[in-house]
Amino acid sequence: MRKFLLLAFMEHEQFKSALTVNQGIEQPSSVNDDSVRNFIRNTKKKLAVQEFVDGILSGNRTILSQAITMVESSLPGHHKIAQEIIEKCLPFSGKSIRIGITGVPGVGKSTFIECIGVYVTSLGKKLAVLAIDPSSERSKGSILGDKTRMEQLSVDPNAFIRPSPTSGSLGGVARKTRETIVLCEAAGFDTIFIETVGVGQSETAVHSMVDFFLLLMLAGAGDELQGIKRGIMEMADTIAITKSDGNNFHKAEIAAVQYRTALHLFPKSASEWIPQVLMCSAINGFGIDKIWEKLSEYVQLTQQNTYFQQRRQEQAKYWMYETINEALNDHFYHHLQIEQLLPAYEEMVLNNQLSSFVAAKKLLSKYFNHSKQA
Repeated sequence: MRKFLLLAFMEHEQFKSALTVNQGIEQPSSVNDDSVRNFIRNTKKKLAVQEFVDGILSGNRTILSQAITMVESSLPGHHKIAQEIIEKCLPFSGKSIRIGITGVPGVGKSTFIECIGVYVTSLGKKLAVLAIDPSSERSKGSILGDKTRMEQLSVDPNAFIRPSPTSGSLGGVARKTRETIVLCEAAGFDTIFIETVGVGQSETAVHSMVDFFLLLMLAGAGDELQGIKRGIMEMADTIAITKSDGNNFHKAEIAAVQYRTALHLFPKSASEWIPQVLMCSAINGFGIDKIWEKLSEYVQLTQQNTYFQQRRQEQAKYWMYETINEALNDHFYHHLQIEQLLPAYEEMVLNNQLSSFVAAKKLLSKYFNHSKQA
């Protein structure tokens, strides 16, 4: 009987189930289309050259980073814009101290740079760190991990860290690094650190764009005698023995004596500066102030005897010729006729049908003849 009454009640036209689901209103999208369109529009917006220049001169780091990206870009359009920006920033550059820092892998370059960088900013200076980051020859990829290794310096308001991948071309990145120095100086950075890859020719490239060259060496790793190589030792204005702490302190003292002895064998530098050998530890800050003190002494001496300005002029001339060589090289290999002929000449050289020298001479002859006709 109860079941019958329940069914009758449910069939009544006035009955409404508690489980009835109303259709409701249409739910809005979780993504705001207007915001997306505005983001894309702002992202694609291209700043004018003067806007870049004004932003750099005002110390806007976002615009500075964008300008450096233009410098590093391989796109012809970006290259043209970058050169205009550099040209306009050039009158506001040249007022910093440029310091090259190199050393064998494992010497602790990043740790050292963070330690001395924090010390430099504590003196009220503005520091830019340009770290040349090695790229994979296979994938052309680069870690660009200097910001993660320099945790304290990366959040310092008076410091700017910019890693640049070599992308397999040291000459190209050297030129781009030099142009980046101009932009950083125009942005108000009075101290520039350039950290090298630490392998082979990178030291020579960086030495040609800095005022002071600091070589970091490691004691107790069996490289004391191997490290005494005439080329790199002659370039160094100061040698710092890193990780001079704990059980390694005595080994660092021995290494310092060996390096001082080696430096006495070299002829006197044109700068009249006697290279120094110092010990330091980035872990506890030992010797960092002494290194900066010697660097300041070097700058004072070379500015007084005019070597500082002479070297800057020599570097400017050097990079003029390097830029010419790079442009000619690029133009040759991107010449339409040369691009078409190169595979065939390569094949003839590999099959001993033509010597390497004759093949090069013939290609150059065709290139110059075509250039004359054009």
